[in-house]
Amino acid sequence: MNNSLLKVCDLRIEADNKEILKGLNLEINKGEIHVIMGPNGAGKSTLANALLNNPKYKRLSGNIEFEEENINELKTDERAKKGLFLSFQYPEEIPGITVENFLKYAKRSSDGNMLKHFKFNIDLQNNMKELKIDESYASRYLNVGFSGGEKKKNEILQMLTLNPKLAILDESDSGLDVDAIRIVSKGIKMFSNEDNGVLIITHNTKILENLNPDYVHVLVDGKIVKTGDRSLAQTIEENGYEAFKENVAI
Repeated sequence: MNNSLLKVCDLRIEADNKEILKGLNLEINKGEIHVIMGPNGAGKSTLANALLNNPKYKRLSGNIEFEEENINELKTDERAKKGLFLSFQYPEEIPGITVENFLKYAKRSSDGNMLKHFKFNIDLQNNMKELKIDESYASRYLNVGFSGGEKKKNEILQMLTLNPKLAILDESDSGLDVDAIRIVSKGIKMFSNEDNGVLIITHNTKILENLNPDYVHVLVDGKIVKTGDRSLAQTIEENGYEAFKENVAI
């Protein structure tokens, strides 16, 4: 039995005619939580967008495999149907579409199965309760008038509803207070199991206080330059990224 979920080999990505990822390698297996940390401009969000094939980001070379299938040529919606999910750093407001209807449409589109409305409604109510989202938000337009924390929690609600094989969380903790970060961490723990994987992209260690990641990677200048366990995140918290930048410069 092969547990491989994602395998990124020598990935080079450019945006606005500038090479950002410069030969990145990463492998995630089922049941694992990975964390990528790095300074501003290192390429963290570029990696997230490249994995979902945002057209703004052009692949120069390298391969992306998902469950041992090369997905280089697959479009964003095709990758999503394979089981990839991306929570956005800056979630968009979508007037005219309620949270509930958006999630129903996304659920049907992602797995292609007939929606079981009763089970869907029960699961939605339970997940909203766990994430401390008022039930009334289900009938509000998606992210319209939501605070930053509410938007981020809504992204986690989408993850729990869609139940992807690999969840990529792009700075789901940025701009949140301690209580909101704790709720986001709780949602990640609710989602994570032996059959899926999580890739957390973050600037700081607050979100990790309530999680136990399997691997922490340091991304500097378009490459992963160091991989370790949770203690690596603590080292970064105490000393910053300067030592890693110096290693790249050498």
